[in-house]
Amino acid sequence: MSNEYENEGLNCDDVNPYPRTDLVEDLFLSNAPVKICAPMVRYSKLAFRSLVRDYGCQLCFTPMIISDSFARSQKARDSEFTTNASDRPLVVQFAAANATELRLAAPLVYNQCDGVDINCGCPQRWAIREGYGVYLLDKPELLEDMVDQTRSVLPDPTFSVSVKIRINNDVARTVEYCRRAERCGVSFITVHGRTKNERKEPVHYDQIRTVRQSVSVPVVANGDCSSMDDFERIVSETGCHGVASARGLLANPALFAGYQTTPTDCVQRWVDTALSHGVQFTNFHHHLMKMLYKQHNKCDKRTFNELHTIPEILNYLDNEYDIKYSGVT
Repeated sequence: MSNEYENEGLNCDDVNPYPRTDLVEDLFLSNAPVKICAPMVRYSKLAFRSLVRDYGCQLCFTPMIISDSFARSQKARDSEFTTNASDRPLVVQFAAANATELRLAAPLVYNQCDGVDINCGCPQRWAIREGYGVYLLDKPELLEDMVDQTRSVLPDPTFSVSVKIRINNDVARTVEYCRRAERCGVSFITVHGRTKNERKEPVHYDQIRTVRQSVSVPVVANGDCSSMDDFERIVSETGCHGVASARGLLANPALFAGYQTTPTDCVQRWVDTALSHGVQFTNFHHHLMKMLYKQHNKCDKRTFNELHTIPEILNYLDNEYDIKYSGVT
């Protein structure tokens, strides 16, 4: 791998700042469990984060960003990361194969977020081949080096550096990994309660609870939170400091406000927010397909899925839901 990075030696102050607060730490110090939007490739981008914040989400993650390309290329940075002053508190999640990549990427977002997160949970084969995600679960010494080098280049020792993992078949190995993460200085740990080979199998909340009882840093539970009933049950079963939802929020961005399905006003807000942010057709359409899935019968799904332009979508929403967009597309 070449060591030629565009930002070698970059100072955190060189990046246009948004005022940072200690909101991540404050959230976990509160008595109430934290409602969190989990990192989602392609989906947990700025417009969607803005939407879920309107409905009670307290902390958002960006999609997983490849730290190597992010550090190397301004084009990658412009494409992969956008935010604004109201997009807080925010954690930027990176996939990194070594400490150098993460050490160079983290300062680029330091003044525009409240924390960085190391992805040790992505189970996809391409990620494992590149040394990302669950590959790192067998490399605790590499995680320690990543955390140490990242903290060495960030001026604020209280800045959040966290990790998101999947569980091991052997709970003792999961616990030891999390203890090593705690000792090397992570701020909190998000635990997806499935192994690297599990997808839709039941979540092992008992393992998450064991991790929670074995470390002192805050622990966030992740897996199968699709309603506030799920949220409260998961908190009760795990004792965690927060719950992160991914697919549940995609299906219902108003989940944390107590809605069982996506309300019409949420769909309206998505239309207004997404188009004002310049969201492209594919992302705009896919979010709506997920939000309206439970409300559509088989024929409705086929009709909506076959729409090919934003004007066609807006015409459909106007006719079926009296949802209108007053801006220009």
